[in-house]
Amino acid sequence: MTVLPEPDADETGPYTHLGFATAKPGCADRVEELILGLVEPLRAEEGALEFHVHRDRADRDTFVIYEMFRSKTDLDKHLAQPYTQEFIRAVGPYVTGPLRQQFLRMSSPLPTAGAAGRRPR
Repeated sequence: MTVLPEPDADETGPYTHLGFATAKPGCADRVEELILGLVEPLRAEEGALEFHVHRDRADRDTFVIYEMFRSKTDLDKHLAQPYTQEFIRAVGPYVTGPLRQQFLRMSSPLPTAGAAGRRPR
């Protein structure tokens, strides 16, 4: 289980996480399929603000996941979800090494929904 770093005492922004995975040769499409399976259930979680899946343009075997939650507690809840645990188990055989993680502190203000409508999730 991942131990999340505590937010700084003066931190008021969302809790943001980057995940990185590199597919084994010939496994990138399967890794992408598994990651994309997270989109719908994760975006439906109450504390989820953003969730995006990216593939590196130069190395199509490398994936970056961008997740933004209201709070550390919301990300903790997400990581404990059965579908999240199943994803971690299922993707293991298709990636090189463990999934790498990076936790970010937001410096810019979080935009609000404006005339264009609700922010994407």
